[in-house]
Amino acid sequence: MLIYNIKTGIMTDVDKISKSEEEWRSLLSENAFRIARKGDTEPAFSGSYHNFHGRGIYQCVCCGTDLFSSETKFDSGTGWPSFFAPVSDRNILTRLDTSYGMVRTEVLCARCDAHLGHVFDDGPPPTHTRFCMNSASLLFAPG
Repeated sequence: MLIYNIKTGIMTDVDKISKSEEEWRSLLSENAFRIARKGDTEPAFSGSYHNFHGRGIYQCVCCGTDLFSSETKFDSGTGWPSFFAPVSDRNILTRLDTSYGMVRTEVLCARCDAHLGHVFDDGPPPTHTRFCMNSASLLFAPG
C-alpha cells in the first residue's frame, strides 16, 4: 500500500500492519489500546493534544504513519484535537459508524486500522471538514 511521508514529500510503499490483540496490548498504554484498538473515545478536554500548539506532525500511535500536520490543526472548541485535512487521503480510511444511536464517519489509520476519531462537515475553510481526533491515538513528532 502507498502512504504519504510528509518529511520526504513522497509516497512510500509499506506493508499493512496486522497484530493480535495481545501484541497491540503489549505495545500500547492501556488508554491508547482502549481507544486506538477498541474504538473508545477519550473524554473531552482530557487528551494531551487538545490544547497543544507545537509545530510538527501527528502520527499514528500504533504504527507511526503520518496523519495530520500542525498547519491544519485548529481550535474547534470541542475538547479534542481537530484538523481540517489529513496529510494525505491515502493515510486514512473512513467508514460508517452507527454506534451509540448516532450516524458518524469514523476515521482510521490506513496502515494499521487504528481508531483515530471521527470526521464532520462543520470545519473551517478551505475544506469545511473537522477531523476530530483522540489524543491517545496520536503521537507528536516535532519539526
